[in-house]
Amino acid sequence: METIRYEKDAEGIVTLTFDEPGSPVNTMSLAWQRDWCAAVDRLESEKDQIAGVILASAKSTFFAGANLKQVLELKEEDAPRLFQEIEAVKRAFRRLETLGRPVVAALNGAALGGGWEVALAAHHRIAVDDPKIQFGLPEVTLGLMPGATGVTKMVRLLGLAGAQPYLLEGKLFDPRQARALGLVHELVPSAEALAAAAREWIRANPSPKQPWDEKDYKIPGGGPQSPKVAQALVVAPAMLAAKTRGLYPAPEAILATMVEGAAVEFDTALRIESRRLAKLMVGQVTKNMITAFFFNLNAIKSGASRGASHQEVPKWRPQRVGILGAGMMGAGIAHANAVRGIACMLKDTTRERAEAGRAKACALIDAAAAKGRIDAAAAERMRQAIVTTDRVQDLAGCDMVIEAVYENRALKEQVIRETEPLLAAGGLFASNTSTLPISGLAQAARRPQDFIGLHFFSPVEKMPLVEIIKGKQTSKETLARAYDYVLALGKTPIVVNDSRGFFTSRTFGTYVMEGCAMLTEGIPAAVVENAALAAGMPVGPLAVVDETSLSLALAVAEQTKADLEAAGQRYEPPPGQEVIERMVREFKRPGRAAGAGFYDYPKDGPKRLWPELKRIFENPGFSYDLQELKDRFLYRQALEAARCLQEGVLTSEADGNIGSIFGIGYPAWTGGALQFIRSEGVARFIARAQELARKHGPRFEPPTLLRDWR
Repeated sequence: METIRYEKDAEGIVTLTFDEPGSPVNTMSLAWQRDWCAAVDRLESEKDQIAGVILASAKSTFFAGANLKQVLELKEEDAPRLFQEIEAVKRAFRRLETLGRPVVAALNGAALGGGWEVALAAHHRIAVDDPKIQFGLPEVTLGLMPGATGVTKMVRLLGLAGAQPYLLEGKLFDPRQARALGLVHELVPSAEALAAAAREWIRANPSPKQPWDEKDYKIPGGGPQSPKVAQALVVAPAMLAAKTRGLYPAPEAILATMVEGAAVEFDTALRIESRRLAKLMVGQVTKNMITAFFFNLNAIKSGASRGASHQEVPKWRPQRVGILGAGMMGAGIAHANAVRGIACMLKDTTRERAEAGRAKACALIDAAAAKGRIDAAAAERMRQAIVTTDRVQDLAGCDMVIEAVYENRALKEQVIRETEPLLAAGGLFASNTSTLPISGLAQAARRPQDFIGLHFFSPVEKMPLVEIIKGKQTSKETLARAYDYVLALGKTPIVVNDSRGFFTSRTFGTYVMEGCAMLTEGIPAAVVENAALAAGMPVGPLAVVDETSLSLALAVAEQTKADLEAAGQRYEPPPGQEVIERMVREFKRPGRAAGAGFYDYPKDGPKRLWPELKRIFENPGFSYDLQELKDRFLYRQALEAARCLQEGVLTSEADGNIGSIFGIGYPAWTGGALQFIRSEGVARFIARAQELARKHGPRFEPPTLLRDWR
């Protein structure tokens, strides 16, 4: 066998050691599947000489699950073959657990996805007591489902309600949590103690059975026919549909498998599970999500865009960070530093403003403590990490300063000139601008090579992305250290080259402006918002620009116009901009912060669309096609992402996909704005874009780059 070592000791205890050659982890590769079936064949043939079986790993982790590269290569016609392969692996699981010999999983490290399903084949699970180890079934986050017994067994171990977070949400758990749930039976202090503990249990339990094979077995909490469970199941599909909007097949497949499987006997439930998994694995949504959330995200976390190796630039973490501006963004950045143990100085024009910003950050810390996410001592350390000032001199010696002042070039240049000379030797200066070119702002700095853009997203405590912008003079060392800093904050970095609006703001702007353009055509505002939601966007374009501020959007447009005209270039306002201008100037509705934008914000109820939008913009006789509206939102952003890639603003598809999902809410089912183009089929995408261009203008013309993708 290539991937499994079969070793039998003098007691007759067989250890099956998973050790996939040339891989840092064990996976359910085709070679492993063949070896697994062969190993069980041998166990059955030698049953009379076997006292028990230990499942072990030669890697630092136990088992990582499916080989996802192989999943990306699947075609729709592969589904019947896949079903048979899945069934073969599961038959081997079933043969092992009904062999009549005790089976122990020795969990020395993480067991995720298929790896946890391997562990579930054992009668007894022993784990190393290490909080860094993770177990669970995160398949749903990749558009898959646990189809190698995971759904069937977790329901039978935890019940329909108890299993939901671990199946429908992919919630992970550590060894102690697994022990509390009854999913792990024993903890040991180290990996070296696993084998002895496993042998001891085998000696004491010569003929164990799985819970579902016991005569008196009942599903915890009751099956689907139980009145209490049945009542919950009536609303469960509707609640799930409200979350997925019908765009994510995996959660729906998991819920159906849970319920149907709980209503039948064990082996039939396993076949139901196999059918649904085979169908999901050949689906495009699965491939999109695997591309983004496994391959693209891992490439980013590995430092693919860092700009320097760790040999060239050692890993870096600042000791003290200065933050200029204690508004919503500055307070959020201070909080992000404090929770990661990085001391920060929060500065504003007055001590009162600085303290107000600190209070916002501390309120987030207090909320986490109240929910039990952190203990009192940790919360106090975080609060103490944030110090306030109104004196620029107090920033002296900081090894990093981040400006988060109002989006105005003159103001930003002023604080750069005041503060940058105070940095410690070799310190970094970062701008949190969302649109202004970094190379231009760097002209106000004495050391432009140490100047970089760090575009945080609002609200900082919830948004996982930071867009790192390289200026023309930004050094390789500065980029590498900024990358390390973002990772130290627990955020996901993408790296882009300097350009007005960079990647995320530029692409986000197309989404908002497309919604505004639809208003000018006479399409009802409610239709505009709901078409975006139906496409998978988290918030409608009118609601989201209310949140970010219509007045800010107008100020950015005016700054862009002034900059371009100063450079001798012509400014062409995008379709829909006149709507923003009228809302701010004519109707005095600058956004949510002012209590009035596209929406009204009553104190005694939820927000609602401003009724006057109907009179001002709507054309009752205008006809529209919902699918075309959805396409316009998705295609407009994807086209802008492709232009960013063509112009060199983006340097990788991974950055474009992760940046679009995490930064601007591009639907996860697409795998990101650039993966959406590939998943549609490049030729089909170009043809549809050209059709939209004929109807709605040149903003839908596909860039020449896409012709090279065919």
